[in-house]
Parts: sequence; C-alpha cells; structure tokens
Amino acid sequence: MLRPFVAYLRVYEPLLALGDPPDPRLREAVAAAKLRRADAGGREQLLWLKSQLGVSKRLLPAELPDGRPAASVHTDVLVLDPDEVPPGRGGEVGPLPLVCPLELRARSAAALVSFLGDAHPALKNTVLEAAGFSAESIRSRTKAAMADLTTSAAHTLSTTWSVPLPWFVLVDPDERKLVLGSGREDPARELSWRTAIGDARERAREAGELLAATFGDSGPGRVLFETRRWLDNFHPGSVVELDYGGLVQLFGDSILESDTTADEVHDILDALRSGNVEELAELFSELRDFWGDLSAHERAN
Repeated sequence: MLRPFVAYLRVYEPLLALGDPPDPRLREAVAAAKLRRADAGGREQLLWLKSQLGVSKRLLPAELPDGRPAASVHTDVLVLDPDEVPPGRGGEVGPLPLVCPLELRARSAAALVSFLGDAHPALKNTVLEAAGFSAESIRSRTKAAMADLTTSAAHTLSTTWSVPLPWFVLVDPDERKLVLGSGREDPARELSWRTAIGDARERAREAGELLAATFGDSGPGRVLFETRRWLDNFHPGSVVELDYGGLVQLFGDSILESDTTADEVHDILDALRSGNVEELAELFSELRDFWGDLSAHERAN
C-alpha cells in the first residue's frame, strides 16, 4: 500500500518538555514506541478517513463525535532512536527520550481555521453546509482542539508532492540518511536529515539575514523567517528532522542516490555571499529540473 505523498519537517522534544509531569498515557506510548516513522503518514490518513466515513460525523480526525479528543491524541507519537540522535554543535541534545507527537487533531484544526479565514464566502458556506456544522460550533471545536498542543506550536510541518527549499537550509548535507530498501514501496525506504535544533536555528538565522539583505522580506526569506520562528517554540535540546516521507516512492534508487538538493541549497547561499551570478543561475536551473517532475505528478493528480 502506497504511503501518502507527504514530506515532513518535525521537531523531537525531550519527553520532560511535553508536560510537567507528562501525561501517563504519553509516557506509556513513548515506552512502547509502536508507531514507526514510515507509518506516520498512513496513520494520519486512516484517522482522517475514519472521521469522514464514520456513522457519527466528526469535525476533526482523532476526536470523538461529541468533540472530545480520542485516546490517540495522547498515544500517537514518534520516538527518535538514540542511535539516530546527531551530535549537536549548537548545544547538547536531550535529555532522552526525544518525542514528536503527531498532534493530528490540532494540526487539522489549524488548517481548518486557515481555510475558513481565506476561502471565498460561497465556498466557505458550501463547506459548512456539507459538514453540518455552524461557523460558531467550528470555532469552538477548533479552539478546544488547539489545546491538545503542549507548546504554542505543533511539532510537525508537512507538505504534499514537494519539499520547500528553505527547509534544506536547516540541515547539514552530510547529515543525510538514505535507506533504499527492496524497492519504492518498501516501508524502510527513507531519505532524511536530522540535526540539533541549536544548529538548525543558527543556520536559519544566518541564511535569513543573507536572503533579507539580497531579496528583501519576501519569497524564500519569508518562508525561512516563519520556519525559524516556529523552531523558537521548542526545547533547546530538541532535534529537527527533515523527512521525504512518502515522496521516496516517486523516485527510483539512482535518483535518490544522486539527489543533491541539500548540497545545492547550501551552494546557492555560498554563491549569494560571493556574488557569483553564473553559479546561481546554474544551481537554480538544476533544482528546477529535479523538482519539476514532481510538479508534473501533482498536476496529473
């Protein structure tokens, strides 16, 4: 079964940062560590389908028909293996265990609020009518769902069909982990990077200042500014993970092996610093060619 074509930027925080003390159900889920990284997208997809196809209508995934959070709010967590914790240059990582809650109910609530705020009134009214909820009840339910978060921000950002290039600024290209597995549909197939949050913040700060000086407060610089502000919500001993997630199913082995996007993004920053316009044009062209195929897949779907 194919995984959703979703890539992720995650933060794994020390368990002790997720409550004082952490919820006992969360402690038990962390100790069991049943949810695998490769299964996270499928788990989110399953919870969403259950919320839409159940006999009792639910506004959000991972909640009960009356709007209360389901048990999975406390138990759907990813736990970072100690062997995958990188040595941090910008500060110590830990204490262990490092945990990333899925927080699907809260993330879905935030997305719904954003949609209703930006959608055309006719589209918004159509969605409200089809869902069978009033605007007032949705505001109340989404506000309650946001209370699931243990910090002021969710631990996961996600994107479909592609990876925002500013995300690669946060990682060191040498931190890449590639597991090809037995083929495109192998759950073990993975392309990811992990870095100490202190290092990610410093890279984001330096690159953000460079982009702002070069292009102003827009485009990639704006994305990087928002990402850096998101990182500021988390414990200094956290780890940041950039994960291609289900996108690895779209690439053959040779393409994954030769993917140098992280290197090229950092080369672009170096070219900006040195004012090498020719190198900049070449690097942007290479990235456009590499990610253009995915854009074609997205349009076809």
